[in-house]
Amino acid sequence: MDTVLVDGRPVEPALNWTYLMMNKPVGVLTSVGDDRGRETVTDRLPDRAPRVFPVGRLDLDSRGLVLLTDDGELAGRLMHPRYHVEKEYRVVVAGRPEEDAFRRLSEGMVVRGERFAPSEALVLESSPGETRLSMVLREGRKREVRRLWQALGHRVLDLQRVRIDGLELGDLEEGQVRSLRAAEVARLKAAAGLP
Repeated sequence: MDTVLVDGRPVEPALNWTYLMMNKPVGVLTSVGDDRGRETVTDRLPDRAPRVFPVGRLDLDSRGLVLLTDDGELAGRLMHPRYHVEKEYRVVVAGRPEEDAFRRLSEGMVVRGERFAPSEALVLESSPGETRLSMVLREGRKREVRRLWQALGHRVLDLQRVRIDGLELGDLEEGQVRSLRAAEVARLKAAAGLP
């Protein structure tokens, strides 16, 4: 392989990365493959789509925004807790949480010996049987939202990711995929501390 030099310095080849977003339905696995034959997010990509992988996870029972890319550096940073990239969810929980639950979330919680960073939760709508919330996390650990609410005594009935930093799900229909716009990619890179 030849090395190209400019002013005596090696130049890396320009790479064309692929950045896609999907509105993942419930029952679709956030993975590139499954040894049990379950449908995955990559099964839902158009034919001849570049080989991409999902950034982070959205569990089988959850739906919403999944970012897919072949840009490993950006993906790694978006998933790493050190960069505090915000992820926003619409959550429906059983019952009506007390003020103490929101205080505990805002201070950070320990669940079964694992420490969770503070998160923001705001009530959007409430009835005696269930409460609809907006919740913002900056860590995104495995099943974090469900584990926090379970520890607070409220079962999660519905969970939808609607935003990763400035990238919003918007009106993308469930199961659909679209390419990110240049401005969306630039904003994600800035959030991850990349030029």
